[in-house]
Amino acid sequence: MDLNIKVCVITGAGSGIGAALARAMAAKGAKLVISDINEDAAAAVADEVGGKPFTCDVRSETEIQSLVNFAMSEHETVDLFCSNAGLAFGETDHSASASNEQWQICWDIHVMAHVYAARALLPMMIERRSGYLINVASAAGLLSQIGDAAYSTTKHAAVGLAESLAITHGADGINVSVVCPQYVATPLLGYEERGASNDAAGVISAENVADTIVRGIEDERFMILTHPEVHEFMQHKAADTDRWISGMQRLREKIIDQAGSTRLEDMHRLFKS
Repeated sequence: MDLNIKVCVITGAGSGIGAALARAMAAKGAKLVISDINEDAAAAVADEVGGKPFTCDVRSETEIQSLVNFAMSEHETVDLFCSNAGLAFGETDHSASASNEQWQICWDIHVMAHVYAARALLPMMIERRSGYLINVASAAGLLSQIGDAAYSTTKHAAVGLAESLAITHGADGINVSVVCPQYVATPLLGYEERGASNDAAGVISAENVADTIVRGIEDERFMILTHPEVHEFMQHKAADTDRWISGMQRLREKIIDQAGSTRLEDMHRLFKS
């Protein structure tokens, strides 16, 4: 897809990957609707990129429908919808120790928000036989995230949903991409909003991620991997899952040895050390 003059909606665009993607798409000439649960953050990014801000809690289907209606009222169409909003809590203890509320929030944001966006847009896109849905998942949806079963599980579901969308609606002229970043220097990992260093092993900037996503959109690739090593890890997992699990167990032990635990705040310090 050529992004020039295309109407693109991005959720979770007030910071991190979403904000970087808004800047990268604006540089390609896209017309942007910047959505975030934080009204001030959405307005600031929209002002920077010449887009339209909209406050939206993606856990609500009604609010996502209102977001789509707003984009339609401003631009008469939506060419691309990037469902990017996400969060992580981590675990206090064992893999089932996160509260029901945390599991539900992860499910609502990482899975149902993608469903709501597709539900709002597919009838229009099918009718006109064009459109693009981008679901930002995670490498955790292909591999796993140590210390956060709720995050990993719901990101796996997000990848599965994207596959279903692509399989079902490719014949309708609709493109689908799923983005699976690994570690990104964003506030989610305890980094400052912009200008974060890439010094930590495996951690790249949100700007680098955004550039890769834009290239993936232009090439209309289904799987967009911002970290090339993830493809290698996927091959190892597929070739010998038992060996891969053993390797992940050893990695978990190493993290505990270096960080003291697999709690999110302790791993944040490890990433930045």
